[in-house]
Amino acid sequence: MWYNTKATELLGIQYPILQGPFGGNLSSVALTAAVSNAGGLGGYGAYTMSPQEIFETDKQIKQATNKPYNLNLWVSDHDISESGLTDEQFNKTKELFKPYFDEAGIPLPEKPASFQSRFENQLEVILKVRPKVFSFMFGALQEDVLEQCRKLGIVTVGAATTLDEAVFLENSGVDMIIASGFEAGGHRPSFLASAESSVTGTFVLLQLIREKVKIPVIAAGGIANGKGVAAALALGASAAQIGTAFLAVDESNALPVHKQMLFSDAAKYTTLSRAYTGRLGRGITSRIAKELIGKEAGILPFPLQTTFMSPLRKAALDQQKWDMILFWGGQIAPILKHTKASELMQALISETTAYFEDLKMR
Repeated sequence: MWYNTKATELLGIQYPILQGPFGGNLSSVALTAAVSNAGGLGGYGAYTMSPQEIFETDKQIKQATNKPYNLNLWVSDHDISESGLTDEQFNKTKELFKPYFDEAGIPLPEKPASFQSRFENQLEVILKVRPKVFSFMFGALQEDVLEQCRKLGIVTVGAATTLDEAVFLENSGVDMIIASGFEAGGHRPSFLASAESSVTGTFVLLQLIREKVKIPVIAAGGIANGKGVAAALALGASAAQIGTAFLAVDESNALPVHKQMLFSDAAKYTTLSRAYTGRLGRGITSRIAKELIGKEAGILPFPLQTTFMSPLRKAALDQQKWDMILFWGGQIAPILKHTKASELMQALISETTAYFEDLKMR
């Protein structure tokens, strides 16, 4: 059967369908458990969380499902130089964004405090709670960490946006690779070259990686229905990871207006922008994202830009100025149909099954 793949065997799941692990408080225990309970692999993005929050969330997931699930972290969780943020740099950013803060009727924020990497402490919790799957982005894990994961029975999954990154990850000793195409919503997890130069489409990237890499590959980006899953498997993927379609369901922790936007005509237009976090990410096109293309030099490094933009985002939400907010979403959003995680999973399974059965009869 189509669902018997290296991925399902390695991950201990019934269907090679993974739910994208959303960061920034967009994941939920309910969604993660719903996908895992339906035979897929639920995912929880934990990169913004404290070690204690990860521990508590993991406990809740274990209470909600006895099936495998995935916890996700960012290996590189900031882009701040050793010298820190200069006043000159911050003043340039204030000047660039002042018109938007003025429009919202709020003052410009103070200079963001410095940021200390949390990854090492977060990693300790992952090794302690031992999820079946630990996926990571923006880099590779150290050899000793991968060895610890192997000993603990944790499957490791790295994210690649280029063939070079996929080869690098395989050589590092990771178990599986996500081929993250530029169609995908959210941040571009590039780590060897700039995100702007790492924009290969999912199905091209998948084929390039399959030519050179021996470990199982998961296709991610531009997949939201059974035909997309079938296409990924036909091109050599061991599984498909689906983000935007799961972000739009009731169980996700996205705001109601975010979900409405994903089902609206606005979702036909998406933009890759650094304006909101300092790292390149895809969301439904906003006025700010459009107007700041080519002005990236005035944007703060990640995650200081997120801190800087936080009061503007809150004001825009309060004032319903939707065109000032970048609602994360991928290019596939216009074909979304389902608002319940269980219904989406059932549709993905039945559509993929129907596609392969139809193929046999031709």
